[in-house]
Amino acid sequence: MPRPLRWFRRLPLRSRLALLTAAAVAFAVAVVSVICWFLVEQKLYDEVDSQLTTQLVKGDVTLNDVVATFRNCSPQNTPDNLAGQRNPYYRQIVQADGTTCALTDAGTVRVSGSDLRLATNPTASLEVYRDGVSSDGTPVRVLTAPLYLRPGVPFPNFVQTVAYPLKDTRSTLNELALLLLGVSGIGVVGAGAAGLGIARAGLKPVDELTEAVEHVARTEDLTVRIPVEGEDEIARLSRSFNSMTAALGDSRDRQAQLIADAGHELRTPLTSLRTNIELLARSEQTGRAIPPDDRKALMTSVKAQMTELASLIGDLQELSRSDSTHAPDTLDVVALHEITRAALDRARLRGPELTITAELQPWYVRAEPAALERAVVNVLDNAVKFSPPGGSIEVALHAGTLTVRDHGPGIPADDLPHVFERFWRSPSARSLPGSGLGLSIVARTVQQSGGRIALDPAEGGGTEASISIPGAATPPPPAPPQAPPGSPMGSPPQSPPQSPPQSPSR
Repeated sequence: MPRPLRWFRRLPLRSRLALLTAAAVAFAVAVVSVICWFLVEQKLYDEVDSQLTTQLVKGDVTLNDVVATFRNCSPQNTPDNLAGQRNPYYRQIVQADGTTCALTDAGTVRVSGSDLRLATNPTASLEVYRDGVSSDGTPVRVLTAPLYLRPGVPFPNFVQTVAYPLKDTRSTLNELALLLLGVSGIGVVGAGAAGLGIARAGLKPVDELTEAVEHVARTEDLTVRIPVEGEDEIARLSRSFNSMTAALGDSRDRQAQLIADAGHELRTPLTSLRTNIELLARSEQTGRAIPPDDRKALMTSVKAQMTELASLIGDLQELSRSDSTHAPDTLDVVALHEITRAALDRARLRGPELTITAELQPWYVRAEPAALERAVVNVLDNAVKFSPPGGSIEVALHAGTLTVRDHGPGIPADDLPHVFERFWRSPSARSLPGSGLGLSIVARTVQQSGGRIALDPAEGGGTEASISIPGAATPPPPAPPQAPPGSPMGSPPQSPPQSPPQSPSR
């Protein structure tokens, strides 16, 4: 940045606005004042030129008249002097050699080159206006015109000159210049004061916003809100700040609630695990052996608690990922029916005594494959977990809607609004394994894919879960593999081994 502008950047914003306003007004006033001054000057000079034109000798003259005038060139004999009046006009006749003859007692006017050129080569109807100086140094306005022998025929070697003092005209212009300068100064000062006042009033919301930001930075109080008035840019900025603080406050509240809920959920398995380990340690320290059956049950409990902790930590890691990491335009096109079919195979392994039927139509969606499979597995696991022994589960995929219907005890109407909340578990399900995060993860995955999920009571008992995800363009079929050099043509391609899907943590 140029050095002269650094001081300007250091000024407060309101001072800069006031200075810019004053500068803009000063420029506008200066332009208007200069234009006004020149217009008035031209008008005054036009009036003087008009008066000079009326003083010209309009009649025809003869050579004898001119010779007699030069022979008796004495201003004291003019009619104005004989009447006792002083003629303000300078009138004289100029010869081509520069000789002049004053016709009034005002004096003579210094001859210029234009006067001599016109006297040497007079041209009819040619009048020359110029600024000149009299013999005593007075600024005058001069009009030089030919003398005429008869209409249209100028007299050779002689011209007439008429001049008028510019003292009054220039005095008027000087007074006008002082007046315009004073008015301009008052206007600039007033504009600067008005700009400062307007800047203060206009930047008041910015000051409030600054105070609010400083307060939040100092106290971490996210409940601060700025009053919003109007629909201008400042109002939009205030609304954006209020929305930001509200979002930050909600995020902090959710984070605190997540930590509190996670601590509560971790406390139970950790307490049980600590008790079991203490029993094992005390048995080793005291030398009192634990009965084999009790020791086996104790080790089974320790393994179950460790599995529950691992599942809970995995769910927390899944929820800790930012929702913005999977924007819709970065997701892959996957086959929902294939993912559902793979999830069904895993569900049948977990509930071999259940009858699981499926009717799946092809449907392609835009989602993260691993997360979507985890969501479908969680929904099927819930159906398996709450189905009675020997029960049945119906799964269907039609027109982009996946439904999973079980015949379990169902969900009470009072619990339906809370089923997708983190760590929420129905009182009837608290004794069952799980962290209370499965459906929350399912809901977030479906929402990232632009879909929706709902749990509703099913007719005849049980629960029906429905997942609807917008369809995506069907991916093109894979190109056939190229046969390597030396291999027999037409041999079937070898499909790479597929690793089984990993079991999601619950």
